[in-house]
Amino acid sequence: MIKGITAVRQASTPAVFDKLASFFSALGFERGKDWDEEQSRGRAFLAPLGNLEFIDGVLPSNADVFVEVTSLDSVREVAEKWLAQSWGEAEAASRITATADTDWKSRLFTVEPVPGVAFSFWEWLDPLQGKPVALEGDLSAEGLRFAIVVARWNAVITDRLLQGSLDCLYRSGAKKEDVQILRVPGAWEIPSAARKVAETGKVDAVITLGVLLRGETAHYEAIYNEVSRGIGQSQQETGIPHAFGVLTCETLEQALDRAGLKAGNKGFEAASAAIEMISLHRKVAAKAGSVKA
Repeated sequence: MIKGITAVRQASTPAVFDKLASFFSALGFERGKDWDEEQSRGRAFLAPLGNLEFIDGVLPSNADVFVEVTSLDSVREVAEKWLAQSWGEAEAASRITATADTDWKSRLFTVEPVPGVAFSFWEWLDPLQGKPVALEGDLSAEGLRFAIVVARWNAVITDRLLQGSLDCLYRSGAKKEDVQILRVPGAWEIPSAARKVAETGKVDAVITLGVLLRGETAHYEAIYNEVSRGIGQSQQETGIPHAFGVLTCETLEQALDRAGLKAGNKGFEAASAAIEMISLHRKVAAKAGSVKA
């Protein structure tokens, strides 16, 4: 019966509204369904998990929204950079607290992006609860180079996927000059272009975007199998991460849902996976180098 929990904040002025939207965009939150009406505007930001908690004790912060993260220091770095750009170096320091331990075995800091509105970000001191430490990639695209191979066929879908990928890359720190876009006729041509650009050695990852609709072709499965095989083979043989953003849907409506309407934007997700895999590859290589040394 319960569907979800939404924390709603009313901005005191249009300027405050714009600053809050800018702040959460800079942190890389996935966008929800926005609206712009004559008398009101809304900007929604999604998180994978939502909780309503009650405590018997004293909160270590004056914020009533606590955001759990997996890399607190990285989040703090982004927040400090945003504060400095929005408020200036002098005032930025007064809008963010020091990172401190809590009494529930975690670390936390609180940031006030606009006067009177505070948010706390925290992470567990032992997020794995004693389990073996996993090697994971980071989600910073700064200094990385990407190629996006996107099919023109079904452009009403692929253009949305492309926009989602670019949104993710630019929010994560990639520069426009480090992102090249290759347009191909359809999904069938994606593996060839992906392989060609990967072999140049001038990109760190390739993002593949396209859509196949079962109702449009009798050989739907044959094409899908060859496209997925070709992309996977290119990734394995070149050693360059390839993110798979080729939709396979029964109907146009399903494809639209996966291109930003109801089921997120798979282009955004593919770009996020590409960023993470570049980081993971580099960490594995660095770890292997340190072991040899």
